[in-house]
Amino acid sequence: MKRLMQLVIELETFIPAAEKLNPAVSAVNVGWHIDHCLLVINQIVKAMEMSDTTEYEYQFNLKRWIAFTFNKFPRGVAKAPRQVRPVEAFDVDKVAATIEQTKNSLAIITTLQPNQFFVHPFFGKLNQKAALKMLKIHTAHHLAIIKDILKQKK
Repeated sequence: MKRLMQLVIELETFIPAAEKLNPAVSAVNVGWHIDHCLLVINQIVKAMEMSDTTEYEYQFNLKRWIAFTFNKFPRGVAKAPRQVRPVEAFDVDKVAATIEQTKNSLAIITTLQPNQFFVHPFFGKLNQKAALKMLKIHTAHHLAIIKDILKQKK
């Protein structure tokens, strides 16, 4: 949990570079990646809050096992589901409120029951512990993309 909060705080530091784009790295700009990460965290926590713990049952998932074992998602393999794709242009004035909402969501996730869950499109049902791990990997994945977008070409 602490690590995920650090990653969200790190995302904040890239707000001034929101308009930066490097098509060789990503088709979208830094602001899109920031918005996407915040949207993912907030929507997952919302879904988990509404979940019924009696409906959770662990099932082995090879894709999840690989991602969680290596703490990494491969680049360019998956496309973000429609509901977690930012639809509006990055708005510096709105992002502060969204980051605050995300920090509140992170506080909420720690209060959830261990078997409150959400359904990931590739990994299946993820309970509280697995959701936190997935969110860490996901946010770190997008931070790495942001850093690559901003690298100076030599």
